[in-house]
Amino acid sequence: MYAITIPEPGGPEALVWAEVPDPVAGEGEVLVDVVSSAVNRADVLQRQGFYNPPPGASPYPGLECSGRISAIGPGVTGWTVGDEVCALLAGGGYAEKVAVPAGQLLPVPDGVDTALAAALPEVTATVWSNVFMVAHLRPGETLLVHGGSSGIGTMAIQLAKAVGARVAVTAGGPEKLARCAELGADILIDYRKQDFVEELRKATDGAGADVILDIVGAKYLDRNVQALAVNGRLAVIGLQGGVKGELNLGALLNKRAAVTATSLRGRPLAEKTAIVAAVREHVWPLVADGVVRPVVDRTVPMPDAAEAHRVLESSAHIGKVLLRAPAA
Repeated sequence: MYAITIPEPGGPEALVWAEVPDPVAGEGEVLVDVVSSAVNRADVLQRQGFYNPPPGASPYPGLECSGRISAIGPGVTGWTVGDEVCALLAGGGYAEKVAVPAGQLLPVPDGVDTALAAALPEVTATVWSNVFMVAHLRPGETLLVHGGSSGIGTMAIQLAKAVGARVAVTAGGPEKLARCAELGADILIDYRKQDFVEELRKATDGAGADVILDIVGAKYLDRNVQALAVNGRLAVIGLQGGVKGELNLGALLNKRAAVTATSLRGRPLAEKTAIVAAVREHVWPLVADGVVRPVVDRTVPMPDAAEAHRVLESSAHIGKVLLRAPAA
């Protein structure tokens, strides 16, 4: 098969479409013929040499895909050859074929094109696990989403609105904020021109956010704590603004608030399986009913993954950037 390889870390040009050995479905795995994959920030970090795959994972980038099952490994039940699926991966999505643990498979939701389904696994698993399984967002509460127009952000808005929460977002510029509003965001904050702590306080009569989903990290840590409501929960899922920040424990204590930080890629198989099962139970019906939908900015041919990385790094996109396999 062919896959995107990274012979040496570097810029987008480091991504090389090359012939590599076919994967094999091992114990508890299925083989998927890939139709589409999607680009994530973790892929950019891997390309740059800063985020190696976990032990035993495919060396090729790509943390999600959609396609059709072409082979079933030993010990797998409940799936058959030809099933249309999408999957959460530890790596290997930028390829024509990928071996996937059966517990990380999801059926393509009703009403969703197989190619577009690649936009769903990573964002739904990330948002559901952090906002609902860890931070326990409840109806009537306020969620603040940083990077509201990103793939994660567009999914967080939709899922929070679906359960009856109020949603505030930060994004850069009127076009991105308008798209967030179309998806249901109630409070729109242009981080380039406005202070999100001040704007959130105005919009919530000083209460703040019950849950904050943060992709920025250190740069926003202090202001995120300021923006939290009493009993608020801050979920850090990205480090685009640095890895080390100063945490005011007194402010956290006075608000009886909590800070959590999680990643998805390196979790044990059992934890990923539990998250995927929760997504299938709680999110897939919303997708099938059209309440939640994948938001795709553009699709790029998989051999041209370098161009997709340039788009992601420029932050010119809204939602997900997909890669379409040549034979799909």
